[in-house]
Amino acid sequence: MRRGIYALPALFTAGNILCGYLSLDASALGAFEYAAKLVFLAAILDGLDGRIARWTGTTSAFGEQLDSLADIVSFGVAPAFLVYRWGLSEFGRAGLVASFLFVVCGASRLARFNVQIHVVDKRWFVGLPIPSAAGALCALIWALPASALTDSLRAVFLAVTAVLAFLMVSTFRYRSFKDADVKSRRGRLYFLLFAAVLGLIFWLRQYALAGLLVTYAASAPLVRLFGILRPKRVSA
Repeated sequence: MRRGIYALPALFTAGNILCGYLSLDASALGAFEYAAKLVFLAAILDGLDGRIARWTGTTSAFGEQLDSLADIVSFGVAPAFLVYRWGLSEFGRAGLVASFLFVVCGASRLARFNVQIHVVDKRWFVGLPIPSAAGALCALIWALPASALTDSLRAVFLAVTAVLAFLMVSTFRYRSFKDADVKSRRGRLYFLLFAAVLGLIFWLRQYALAGLLVTYAASAPLVRLFGILRPKRVSA
């Protein structure tokens, strides 16, 4: 029974990898919307495996490494291949470079997270987390069908893919919300916000996902820019 409990989080991680693998197959077949949905299913499983490991007291270094390897498949290779097949293949080598940049920056983001996990403030992520970057990219693809693609829109996605890759390896700080305490006033506010977000996603689905994830990706650069442009107080 104990061994079975230890295997439970790994099964969710294996499901994460399976979703990424199936997403690659769907992209190759041209089922782009289905491929994007599989990446979101992988994100759900990715969120569950760690929580189940903590609830059951079965966290381990092996599980952490397996989770990172799963993430590079589901949130690095799968969305990069999806966006390339969906719209960037028309750019030839430039499309390959942009999609590969997403993969290598995602891998670098995961490696940096693994070595800094015990030394950084848990309230913040340093750089855009790879699931968030993959989610933003896939939500945009899900919201915009391939039939609506134009040359201008392909160029926008080329730039978006490169920008998301940069944000993953940047030093911008993103709120993790890991310090939210439901009993506190701020925690209750986070809970209500989370409930509102779920309702919005249920109502607008991919459009809400795209808007929320793009907003989250842009939040840290905008905060940094606001801090730079804000007039500094002159002490008397």
